[in-house]
This record gives sequence, C-alpha cells and structure tokens, in this order.
Amino acid sequence: MAPIGALAVTASAGSPGLWQELLAYVLPAALRDTLVLLVGVALLAGGIGTGTAWLVTAYEFPGRRIADWALLLPLAVPTYIVAFAYLDLLHPIGPVQTAIRALLGIESPRDFRLPDIRSMTGCTILLGFVLYPYVYLTTRAIFLMQSANLMDAARTLGVGRWSMFIRVGLPLARPAIAVGLSLALLEALNDIGAAEFLGVRTLTVSIYTTWVTRSDLPGAAQISLALVTLALALLAIERYARRQRRYANDAQQPRPAVPRRLRGLGAAGALAACAVSVGIGFLIPFVHLANQARMRIGFAGLSPAVVSETLSTVTLALIATAITVGAGLVVAYAAHVSRGRTASRLRGAASIGYAVPGTVLAIGVLPIVTGIEALTDDAARRLLGASTGLFMIGSGSALVYAYGARFLALAAGALEAGFSRISPSLDAAARTLGEGAGGRLWRIHLPLVRPAAATAALLVFVDVMKELPATLILRPLGVETLATHLYGEAVRGTYEDAAIAALLIVVAGLMPVVMLARVSRARAADVDSLL
Repeated sequence: MAPIGALAVTASAGSPGLWQELLAYVLPAALRDTLVLLVGVALLAGGIGTGTAWLVTAYEFPGRRIADWALLLPLAVPTYIVAFAYLDLLHPIGPVQTAIRALLGIESPRDFRLPDIRSMTGCTILLGFVLYPYVYLTTRAIFLMQSANLMDAARTLGVGRWSMFIRVGLPLARPAIAVGLSLALLEALNDIGAAEFLGVRTLTVSIYTTWVTRSDLPGAAQISLALVTLALALLAIERYARRQRRYANDAQQPRPAVPRRLRGLGAAGALAACAVSVGIGFLIPFVHLANQARMRIGFAGLSPAVVSETLSTVTLALIATAITVGAGLVVAYAAHVSRGRTASRLRGAASIGYAVPGTVLAIGVLPIVTGIEALTDDAARRLLGASTGLFMIGSGSALVYAYGARFLALAAGALEAGFSRISPSLDAAARTLGEGAGGRLWRIHLPLVRPAAATAALLVFVDVMKELPATLILRPLGVETLATHLYGEAVRGTYEDAAIAALLIVVAGLMPVVMLARVSRARAADVDSLL
C-alpha cells in the first residue's frame, strides 16, 4: 500500500494551477483515448474469447484438440512486442506491402499504401487479439463444467444450438466473462509500449511523457491518480457484474454436455475462427521475429549487448522472484493460519499492486526509495563522513521493490491455492504434538506446497522479464534489459536490431503458457473420459 500513499503525497506537491492545466489540456484527450481503447478491447477480446471457448467446448471438429490449447499462445507475447512486430511487417516498405505491390505491378510505395496501423483502430485490434486468452481461459472452464441436463432441457423446449449459446450458455458464463475481461482491461491499462508505438495517447503514455519529457513528477503523479481511479472502477464493475451470480451443479455427479460434431463448411468455419485468432495473436508475430532474428544473427552474429542485456534481465528477474515468492509465502501462510476477516482483508491489500499499472507503481515507489536514500545519506555523513548516494536506485533495489509490489498477488495467489489443498487435520495433528506455527510451516507445509511455490516462481519470473513500464522508469543508469532494449530500438525505428531481444522474451513467456496448456489438456481429458 505504501506506493499508493506516496503517490497521493507526490501529487499534492504540485502547483495549485497544475490540476487546471491537466484538466484543460492533458486529461480530456488521454481519458477519451483510454476509454475508447478499453471499450474496443473489451468488445473484441470478449467476443473472440467467449466465441472460441464455446466452439472448442460445444462442438467437435478437425483440429479442435490443437485449438483447445493453441488459443492460449497469445498470452506468451507481450502487447508491446506484438505492436513492434506488426509495425515492421506492415510498414510501407515492409514485407507485406512490398509483396502486395509486386503482385499488382506497382513500384513506388507512394502509389499504393495500406491504411496506417498507427491508429486507434490498429491498437484496438492488436490488443484485442493478444488479450482475448484471459476471457477464453475463464469462460472455457465454465463451459466445460456446464451440465448436459440444462442443455437437454433447453432442447426439449425447442431451443437451437445458437439460441442455446445466447440464452443458456452465455448467461451462466457471465461471471467468468467479467473476470476475464477485467484481467484483459487491466493489462490494456498497463500497456505503454504498444499504445506509444501505435500513436494512441492513453493515460499511461501521458504519465510517462509528463515525467520523462517535461520532468514534471507531480503532474505525472496527478495523472496517475486518475489512472488508479479508472483501474479501481474496472474492478468495481467486475464485482458488480458478478453480484449475486452463483452457479452449481446438483449433488449428483453432473453429466457433461456432449460436443456436437461439425462437418463440411461448419467444421471449416470453426477451425478457421480458431486459426485466425491464434495466427494474428501469436503465430504471425512469432514467425516474423524468429525470421528476423535468424537473419540478424546470420548477418552480424549475436550482439554482445544482447548477451549482457539477457544477463541483466535474468539477474533482476531471479532476485525479484526470490523476494516476491518469499513475501508471498508470508502473506499466504499468515492468511492460512489466521483464517480471520482481518487476515483476508490484509491479503487483499497486499495484492492491490497487481491492479495498478507499472508506470503508476513506479512513480509511487520513487519517493519512498528517495526518502530512504536521503535519510541514510544524512546519517552516513554525520556518523561516517561519507555519502551513500542513490544506493537503492543505483543498485536496482528500487526496481526490485516495484516488481515485488506489482507481482506479489501472483505469488500469494499461487501459494494460497497450494495451502488450500492441505488438510486441516495435518495442522491439528502437529499442534497436538506441540509444534508451533513456524515448525508446521517448515516441516509440513513447505514440502507440500513446493509445486505451488515452483508455479509462483515461474509466473513471477516471466512477468518480471516482460515488465516494461516500471523497468523504463526505475532501472539503474546504464542498465538495459531485453524489454527496454526493444523499446529503444522500436522508438528509433531500427526494428531488425531488436528482433533477438523480442524473440527471447516471447520464448520465456511460452514457459507458463505451456504449463497452463498442460493443465488445460488434463482437465479436458477428464471431461472426455466422462463422455
């Protein structure tokens, strides 16, 4: 919670007329673009995620089993990398437009150009195709759990397959759709690279430019408060959408719905819908990045800068992962032992950083670390006659703090799920043998939650590697990570030099997606065995 409080203090330090200037010239355009982008992403990601989830659960068609897990692949690609790849692909002298002009016999790019992808429409489409898996994942789980009895009852009342989706499947999936959409929109709010590359001035982009370009930290903090308000509003809307919505099967073993087999044009259309979603969101940018990286290595070899940036990225990610998972263990175990309302509320407060965009969190972290540095430096000068300088920002400690505050929710959530699987009888037996809370954690719980801890570490590690906004703002002077290197090259327009860094980030992002796909296939296999 400290960065949020520090953010409010920093915002209050601005001049009295700053709010009026922001309200007149900055916030209206930034807020309008942000809201338009969020509405567009919600419609596109919600439609693609819900539609594909229904296709792979309600129908059987050639390629369905592959599509079932392949639809998760866009989760491996950060939004700014997708924008980076398509900017290179769809550039007026890029491979796509060059090939089209060659087919039409046109030589000059001035005589034929596709619509510019640097637009609100282009940004909305790209973010929608990258973020739809959040909706697909939650909605598909609900569709798999729906009982066949409901579908049979609907059919006896004369409801067709399309009407069954609209009148039965969709209403029952509303809570899951709300959760998936909230996650997708929070990711869209956190984005800075894709929006800036594509010329959309969102609140996040405005925060970064206000601080870096105008050197106006209080102004950036005030815009950040508006963004925090919008993020909390999204969470409130998600809770409202799920209000009093409960669904459960009866006490008997539910009979899963049997997928309807599609043939001919129906099967081809279902497969095409899934293939287009995976192709635009993952396959096309991945293949392009792999090809560009291959060409770059073949032409100039592997740059020493990429090696050092990979080392910096992995080192920061490992340190942040160890600290974040340790903190998540404390939070999850405290909530597990206490089991009270206060512990539950504190658990929620500890996870609020995940709902706050990285740019906002970095601005909130900055006054905390600079305050610590000032106090430490003053004490060192008085006692030792030496200056400690900017030891937290210079060493990367400030960046690690921001990573921990942002991704603590991931670690605590995964570990909490692990603790929930441990039978209370084990704690009771240990207490009767005189074992305290610390001993139970060390001798009983830690060995049992080791898989959950490994999952938490993997999720945090990969998300730290992909994090761009906080890294741009808080990284030590002279330190580049793969994400910041890619951002710098894209801003300069030298796309080929960043392909290797982008590909490394995508490959790292594939690890949790593969793990998630394995779990997804296991659950699908359980359902198929019941059929």
